[in-house]
Amino acid sequence: MNFQQLRIIRETVRCNFNLTEVANSLYTSQSGVSKHIKDLEDELGVELFVRKGKRLLGMTEPGREMVKIVERLLLDAQNIKNLADQYSQQDKGHLVLATTHTQARYILPNIVLQFRLRYPDVKLQLHQGSPQEIAQMLLEGRADIGIATEALAEVEGLISYPYHSWHHAVVVPVGHALEKKKKLTLAAIAEYPIVTYHEGFTGRANIEKAFADAGLTPEIVLAALDADVIKSYVELGMGIGIVASLAFDPERDKTLHKLDCSHLFPENVTRIAIREGHLLRKFAYDFIWLCAPHLSEDVLKKSLSGKE
Repeated sequence: MNFQQLRIIRETVRCNFNLTEVANSLYTSQSGVSKHIKDLEDELGVELFVRKGKRLLGMTEPGREMVKIVERLLLDAQNIKNLADQYSQQDKGHLVLATTHTQARYILPNIVLQFRLRYPDVKLQLHQGSPQEIAQMLLEGRADIGIATEALAEVEGLISYPYHSWHHAVVVPVGHALEKKKKLTLAAIAEYPIVTYHEGFTGRANIEKAFADAGLTPEIVLAALDADVIKSYVELGMGIGIVASLAFDPERDKTLHKLDCSHLFPENVTRIAIREGHLLRKFAYDFIWLCAPHLSEDVLKKSLSGKE
């Protein structure tokens, strides 16, 4: 048994049993992948995969049990490497951050700049995706830190912490009739076509819930993944926009007006998440601390060890 065999087992599950994709992912040949799997099964004396001819269809019962152990072994192997690097290369390495467009565009630029000044020799990779994609990247070890508003708190295998809270705002073209309203109501908003976030992004569920609780069915004419697109279509007159309030910049969005609606929609909480059992380098702890000073390295380590 060797680590390459274990990596192949893990990657086979991740690639939905497509050995061509496994070979491409691990930079090897399909025949080599098949041989490693067969050698491991012969050594263990059990079949790990359900087969139909040469095709793999799924995992056997011992295979499913083994995958859990393989994940732990490979995570611990990476933790050993991280531990060694922590002492031999304290200020060098890679940090992979997975987040949404809103966080990457409006919240993180100053944090990233501060981090780069502190750790100029750390290569920071920033991946943007949906909350579900971010959670999957963390679980698969392809990201060290995840930041999103949705999904992260409910995923088994992740530990998440509150980062910051925010509200939605309505954006309208300058001179719009809603500007004359002293206090916005959901009914007044629902009179106009709405441009807002795609389902599963940036508090969309809270928007839908507020209207549903009020017995209203707004006309959402366009759903987008990020606020910049939403504001562009509002400028074109397609409708009024509902965006994260932090996504409005008075200097850049001079043709638009932001209207307060914090009393209409629930507060949203963005969270920082890491994989349970994943040993972070010190610079990763420092990145989290730069984001949220209440999440110091000591606080995080106590939380991860179950002491808090």
